[in-house]
Amino acid sequence: MTPNHGPYLDKIFPDLYSALGKVNGQVKRLIKEVDLDPALVELALVRASQINGCAACLSIHVPRARRLGVAETKLDILPSWRETDVFNLEERTALELAEHITLMPAGVRKADAAVDALQVFAEEQVAVLEWAIVMINSYNRLSIMSGHPPLSGD
Repeated sequence: MTPNHGPYLDKIFPDLYSALGKVNGQVKRLIKEVDLDPALVELALVRASQINGCAACLSIHVPRARRLGVAETKLDILPSWRETDVFNLEERTALELAEHITLMPAGVRKADAAVDALQVFAEEQVAVLEWAIVMINSYNRLSIMSGHPPLSGD
């Protein structure tokens, strides 16, 4: 029987997946070091995972966002964040950056969202937030291509 997904990239080349995990560990360390709110970062990671349609990553990051104190209402309406006043300036900026990096819209200068984010966050914070979003996009794509199932339970 043929699987309904490609090869399990993490299992076929575990050293590459491990290296990605090490980079992700450095990003997590830097989130603390530059004093970024972990809940804010999780919100951006959830949004990127929603856009990419990664059930496996959503099953990890939505519960983590809840544990970090992201309000259920914010998680419920996250896809329509622009249409509400529920999200503060920092959250809106992080969500804009997440969407910009994830979608890379044609005809838009690639640095525009980061330049805008520098009006709200310090340069090091923007850089770490960008790294976190790049990492979740990598994990989203690996999980989708490998057919990783969502985790069950929190």
